[in-house]
Amino acid sequence: MGLGAQIAKIQAGLSQKSMTIVFGECEVDYIGRATSKLPLGKRVVLIKGDNSISIHQNRLVRPTNYMMNAKICVEKEEGYAFLKARRQKPVESLTVKFSSIEDVQAYEMEITDDLRLSGSERDLNELLMQDLSMIEPGLKPLNQQEQFRKGIADIIAEDENGNLVVIELKRRQADYASVTQLQRYMQQVEKIKECKPRGILLAPSIRKNALELLENLGLEFAKIDFTLLPSSKEKAQINGLQKKQETITKFLEK
Repeated sequence: MGLGAQIAKIQAGLSQKSMTIVFGECEVDYIGRATSKLPLGKRVVLIKGDNSISIHQNRLVRPTNYMMNAKICVEKEEGYAFLKARRQKPVESLTVKFSSIEDVQAYEMEITDDLRLSGSERDLNELLMQDLSMIEPGLKPLNQQEQFRKGIADIIAEDENGNLVVIELKRRQADYASVTQLQRYMQQVEKIKECKPRGILLAPSIRKNALELLENLGLEFAKIDFTLLPSSKEKAQINGLQKKQETITKFLEK
């Protein structure tokens, strides 16, 4: 397959929002909060229907480079294929220059947030550390079980804009104390890092007074659906995640 046909296949994958996999010899340039360059070498480029692009080498689980919510295009210039990804907020660019492409595959796949996990709260915490994108695209884990003077935060993360995020996970209904607990951890992070973090409370449901306090403090709630499993060790299964935060008004209407 010639370069023109390969580029056409990538363009078709982009327009159809297919999962598109490109394998070939390339150089990679990134410009954003920092700059980086990958020299010429064989790599896999993965483009997903959610407008994310990632560069993978034959080592490590996580991508070498990636970008979320990008405008992605492919062009032919002077005998090379250029994959270009751009973002405005924050301003970032990722350019992949292919000197040769050995294979292009595009797969039609449904875009879904349906993730089912099983295990103890510790196991669930571990699995969330591997991929926080189910909570929010671009959310990257930094640390778990962060110990503070007034308790232990479940997960400390960083969002796609570079903001620190404190995540508190509850297997049961979140109450007023859950919100104040999250607030305490955020205050500790703010004191140590000298920056104002975001706070996200994950739970199957939340009480009305807790939701009211959460909104007044400017914190966030994500509904995560657990099913407790009978076992000698308490376990749970995540059936799904509701990202849109319910408001106190909706609770009052019920």
